[in-house]
Amino acid sequence: MYSATRTWTVRIVAAAVLFALGNATHAWLAPHPAATLPTQAAAGATAPVPNGLPDFTPLVKQSASAVVNLSVTRERPAVVLEGLPEGLQRFFPVPPDAGPEQTGVGSGFVIESDGYILTNAHVVDGAREINVKFSDKRERTARVIGVDPLSDIALIKVDAHDLPTVKIGQADTLRVGQWVLAIGSPFGFEQSASQGIVSALGRSLPGDAYIPFVQTDVPINPGNSGGPLIDLAGRVVGVNSQIYSSSGAYQGVAFAIPIDVAMQVAAQLKADGKVTRGWLGIGIQELNQQLATSFKLTQPTGALVASVEPKSPAATAGLRPGDIIQRYDGKAIVEAGDLPPKVAATPPGHDAALEVWRNGQSLGIDVTVARLPERPAKKG
Repeated sequence: MYSATRTWTVRIVAAAVLFALGNATHAWLAPHPAATLPTQAAAGATAPVPNGLPDFTPLVKQSASAVVNLSVTRERPAVVLEGLPEGLQRFFPVPPDAGPEQTGVGSGFVIESDGYILTNAHVVDGAREINVKFSDKRERTARVIGVDPLSDIALIKVDAHDLPTVKIGQADTLRVGQWVLAIGSPFGFEQSASQGIVSALGRSLPGDAYIPFVQTDVPINPGNSGGPLIDLAGRVVGVNSQIYSSSGAYQGVAFAIPIDVAMQVAAQLKADGKVTRGWLGIGIQELNQQLATSFKLTQPTGALVASVEPKSPAATAGLRPGDIIQRYDGKAIVEAGDLPPKVAATPPGHDAALEVWRNGQSLGIDVTVARLPERPAKKG
């Protein structure tokens, strides 16, 4: 049995990270107005602050019935997911004596009572059969509605009615230091709960430039992938996806996809079976103090344009290498990693207003966002 949790090695050399907006591995997407999915909690509603240590018992009781265990059967060759920087892999551990088929475990949660379930793309991508086990021991076979490897989100469905559902929250209500709970199936142990705090927000990871991950210290292990991250108000605020590890098991750092990203992906998968993302066609680089000084900036904030793709929206608008994007559609760009999610979430055809620092002065540039080109099929 293999386990469907994505891990990556701890050996990463710190360097200036180049985010290629046109070729990023993972992406946010433009909202899809035609989709119908559960309404998220009101913006700005924060989770209650407990006096002393919180009691997670009510949260588990409230949410566990909507969390499912996934057993996935696929052909043996689908072991490695490609597209990460050199030295990094998301993998499925496979026993040496495994046969032509492999069975993996993961987690998911019900978002609609008629059987729609959210999970990670890497849990079900390429699956021949998906078995869903509920907390009451009932089992159903699921079919895939859509898989989006770029965001690592998948939507599957079972034939059922009146299923218990989770309460959907909003990731922008999270604060560093607040308590959160995870429910899933680590190593195949069903209905397991673990708790911790939010360690950081808006974390950019290599190969995932468009996803502002929620970093936590919640113990997450193989099999937790696709399970919910829940705040103290009982709302799902993230989808547990990755761990930072040199051993393949939890070592104190875990990452979840913000629920806002996941629900937008799910809405498009439900409506169209695919997603649409905005695209500028530039590569960007993080600023440091030395670079900022050379560009006559007092602080190293913004996204430094490192390259502009020919005939791209950015080239048409007049963006140049060496420009520093400080605001995008009225929103401040503090770090380079702030820009990709905002671009990808912009509907194609929308005119975005950029505030750019060039030659020691600020200027405005309007750019018409295009649709992110589809990656060409791999040959061979």
